[in-house]
Amino acid sequence: MHTTNPKHRSGETLDGRWQLDPRRSSVEFRVGNFWGVTTVKGHFHDYQGWLDLSADPAIELTIDAASLQTGNRRRDQHLRSPAFFAAETHPRVRFASNALDLRGDTFKVQGRLFVREQSIPVELDGRIRRAGTDLEIEAATSAPHRELGMTWSPLGMIPPRS
Repeated sequence: MHTTNPKHRSGETLDGRWQLDPRRSSVEFRVGNFWGVTTVKGHFHDYQGWLDLSADPAIELTIDAASLQTGNRRRDQHLRSPAFFAAETHPRVRFASNALDLRGDTFKVQGRLFVREQSIPVELDGRIRRAGTDLEIEAATSAPHRELGMTWSPLGMIPPRS
């Protein structure tokens, strides 16, 4: 993710609001599938977000659920369906932080992930790197999809975790 702050000058602190630059950023996902034998990879095309260390939440990301793309049209339609994201009735996926621990160029962020009128706590681990007057941010997390109301599994082969 690239963020830009037009008021920022090299060498200053991270104060102010940094806007995500979608031309140079990506929101990607990977999901183990079919007993972990294969991995489905994809991304969301439409999203917006920001970082502001003086605000609460300090980080917010909003994703258009219907912009999901995996490279397989039938799978994308299925993932947008009520079995997963229910993009027609729940068009937005959102992350909002509630705690941020920034240590040099690494950070941990605690927050909530909102999907399908459900929300779960998640923690992101990441790195921040200066790129001229911009920041490059890379962060990752995992989320138990069943806790977000996504319970579909082919032929019941993948039981819900207790």
